[in-house]
Amino acid sequence: MKILVVGGAGYIGSHMVKLLAQQGCKVTVFDNLSFGHVDAVLHGALVVGDLADTQALDALFSTHDFDVVMHFASSILVGESVQNPAKYYRNNVANTQNLLDTMVKYDVKKFIFSSTAAIFGEPQYTPIDEVHPKLPINPYGRSKWMVEQILEDYDRAYALKSICLRYFNACGADPDGKLGERHDPETHLIPLVLQAAAGKRDNITVFGQDYGTPDGTCIRDYIHIVDLCQAHWLGIQHLSNYNQSKRYNLGNGDGFSVQQVIDVCKLVTGKDISVLCGERREGDPAILVADASLAVSELAWKPRYVKLEEIVSHAWQWELKGKDD
Repeated sequence: MKILVVGGAGYIGSHMVKLLAQQGCKVTVFDNLSFGHVDAVLHGALVVGDLADTQALDALFSTHDFDVVMHFASSILVGESVQNPAKYYRNNVANTQNLLDTMVKYDVKKFIFSSTAAIFGEPQYTPIDEVHPKLPINPYGRSKWMVEQILEDYDRAYALKSICLRYFNACGADPDGKLGERHDPETHLIPLVLQAAAGKRDNITVFGQDYGTPDGTCIRDYIHIVDLCQAHWLGIQHLSNYNQSKRYNLGNGDGFSVQQVIDVCKLVTGKDISVLCGERREGDPAILVADASLAVSELAWKPRYVKLEEIVSHAWQWELKGKDD
């Protein structure tokens, strides 16, 4: 199977490329390297290019015969999306449409889209299933929801079939220690706490300790990157077997609190971590957990690394390698 991974030099994309190679796929990575890393592409061919460049897309598709296209090239920072919505609508919506239009032009009809639970907005109930109202509250979430709606229209008009996978927090690292998170700036909780454990930052701030949760801190989904990629691989199988567009939520079922993450990081690293108490952040719900039962039943998805200790251990192993370029 010949697969194009857009954004394949980034965190999720690079782990996906490794899994695809293990499955015997022929992989091509298309990445502008704005956040990706050349040395994270462990398999396949890397083509440096940008989705805004339709000529580059034409050149790519005219010289390759792809069976499936996977998209991991979105801008993902919620705060930045509020401050600079133009960037998010341009990259996440317009540039994605460039890719979809090129797929239609070259008759490539299978698409896997990395979506987000941010499309749901403030949760009206939890855990959040696929039919939960879509009321995104920031440009990031709106841009992802726009793409999901575009994909519905492209399915009806052009028979372009897609799987959209919605999740909160990809985390952890390659168990073999070859890949991990290298965001700049880093905004994800687990690597931030581990950076504090490693002495790379002085402390970690907990935003609110008075929520209606067992320990007073927010509860969030944390899905191991390997399990996340496995769900994407199963999405490819679903498209191949049924040629049917579907949307799935991905979560761990229960979620973990911010305090649980800090406690487990202390346990795994054996380090003391300085914790500051900050004010609640606007728009932070107490609990954000996805109902993944549909993915479990229809895709036969079975997460392997469900223990927080395993997730943190793999992330700590990567943190100790000290890659920060």
